[in-house]
Amino acid sequence: MLSIIIPIKNEEENIVPLFTELESVLVSLNTDKEVVLIDDGSDDQTGAKIKDIIREKSFAKLISFRKNFGQTAAISAGIDNARGDIIILMDGDQQNDPHDIPKLIDKLNEGFDVVSGWRKDRQDKLWTRKIPSWLANYLISRITRVPLHDYGCTLKAYRAEVLKNTRLYGEMHRFIPAYASWYGAKITEIAVNHRPRIHGQTKYNLYRTFKVLLDLIVVKFLSKYSDKPIHFFGKIGFWSLFFSFFAGLFTLYLKFFEHKSFISTPMPLLTVVLAIIGLQFILMGLLAEIMTRIYFECNNKKVYLVKEKVNFDN
Repeated sequence: MLSIIIPIKNEEENIVPLFTELESVLVSLNTDKEVVLIDDGSDDQTGAKIKDIIREKSFAKLISFRKNFGQTAAISAGIDNARGDIIILMDGDQQNDPHDIPKLIDKLNEGFDVVSGWRKDRQDKLWTRKIPSWLANYLISRITRVPLHDYGCTLKAYRAEVLKNTRLYGEMHRFIPAYASWYGAKITEIAVNHRPRIHGQTKYNLYRTFKVLLDLIVVKFLSKYSDKPIHFFGKIGFWSLFFSFFAGLFTLYLKFFEHKSFISTPMPLLTVVLAIIGLQFILMGLLAEIMTRIYFECNNKKVYLVKEKVNFDN
């Protein structure tokens, strides 16, 4: 079964033509399918138009949030409620081309677990969208060691088992291929058509690029230390104690061989500060270990709150 997940916010002018075009593509696919649309707290007529569209279409489903929780939470809700063994994510602004879906599926059937879309001929502004995206994609590829040209392209195909165990927070949806690689997923990418926005306003801005870079730090930490944070904090703590020890030795050398008073040099203060920092980092590592154990053993909290579901009884 094929599941199409589309997070949407304030796309009242785009949703009808997008769904019409998407439906025409899905008709040509010889497989069971469902379309899960997530209304991420729209304050226009997006939700009402979706209900009108899917009223007579049992394969189309709607999840409406009580307020705007963000694209990552919307995608997470779609994944949690999808029934297909193949899941395709796409944007609701008509910039992703539904006619690329069969190509993604064909590539997936070659033995891949993730097929990422690459907006090779991207139809966005150069300075505010393209250049920040190029920089972000370069850094993400280098740090995660999953080389993709376009992490920001929502149009991607996944095998469901790759996504079902993935918990998404913040702006982490763009890093799903990196998460999948941690579990041995086979990843590739193909060039997809990218169309200019015709209706509505983009939800992206330059500030979002900086948030992506901050999230990248989190991803790097999680990739190496998610189940052993004491190794990260402890390493810093022991290095700090190491330098504190040598600062203390140098302080004693100055006192007994150079005859300098403790108050005439900053070395005693540096010794104490480094020792305190080292102990604090080790203790933080212990606290992080406790929190990690709680997370893995007890946490099942969602990052969204659903107001209603439509057509999920079929």
